[in-house]
Amino acid sequence: MILRTPEQRFAALPDFPYSPHYLSLSHPTGDLRMAYIDEGPSDAPVVLMLHGEPSWSFAYRHVIEAVVASGYRAVAPDHIGFGRSDKLAQRSDYSYAAFVQWLTQFVTELDLKDILLVCQDWGGPIGLSTLAACQERFSAVVVANTLLPNCEAPPAGVADWPGDTITAWVDMTANADDLPVAEIVAGVCVNPLSAEIKAAYDAPFPDASYKTGVLEFPSLIPIREDMPGCAENRRVWQVLETWHKPFVTAFSDSDPSTANWAEVFRKRIPGANNSLHTTIKGAGHFVQEEQGAALAKVVLSVRELA
Repeated sequence: MILRTPEQRFAALPDFPYSPHYLSLSHPTGDLRMAYIDEGPSDAPVVLMLHGEPSWSFAYRHVIEAVVASGYRAVAPDHIGFGRSDKLAQRSDYSYAAFVQWLTQFVTELDLKDILLVCQDWGGPIGLSTLAACQERFSAVVVANTLLPNCEAPPAGVADWPGDTITAWVDMTANADDLPVAEIVAGVCVNPLSAEIKAAYDAPFPDASYKTGVLEFPSLIPIREDMPGCAENRRVWQVLETWHKPFVTAFSDSDPSTANWAEVFRKRIPGANNSLHTTIKGAGHFVQEEQGAALAKVVLSVRELA
């Protein structure tokens, strides 16, 4: 069964005047409609922005605005199960591999090239896995508050992974049948979110039946070596260790759940051997929400080098 959020749920979104585009993806339950924002000249260099849990492309609205104003093409998809994209009714319909497959199909069917990848949260594992599958399409990367879990000891990975915070998150969502999406986003921000912004984060989910992707995403994090995704991520790391194009970390100053991964990216990836790395101040986990202008500045600096 496939669920589709009524369009009226997205009326009057704050600072988000962008019309959605749609791509049809094949799935055993029927074709899935994947929504995305596509702004700016179609022949311009691409900035591909990937959201994570439990947000959607709305989070990148201020980055999209800056990218387009600078003459680039801004592409921001909603993962299946999120935003305006279709939602699958069963948690078991989602898998780590499926998210990577859907994004890889999205990139290839739109024939995106000269891509600067911007990824936060789950956008990192999904986006970097897609990069590894079609490296020739990508020219640079900006990672912000994300990770690529591999269950390896430092310096190849993070010590004491996954830690108490992520373990508790996985355990809690594994047994949940609903989640307060907007409150989750607000809860890991350092600044209060307005009621209208919270409403925008809740908009994709009329009720709990639409939240199977949100509920299942944490259970897909490979927190053990034997889980799907761990071996695959180690292969992605092997690709990244040969990546000499620009690779920049732009983590925030208040997101302890991902902070240690910035150093792993900088040490393992040859393209990260530059001086553009930055820590963005005044933001929690959703750095693009709280400090979109600062993140956009980093993205545009890297885009000019790519």
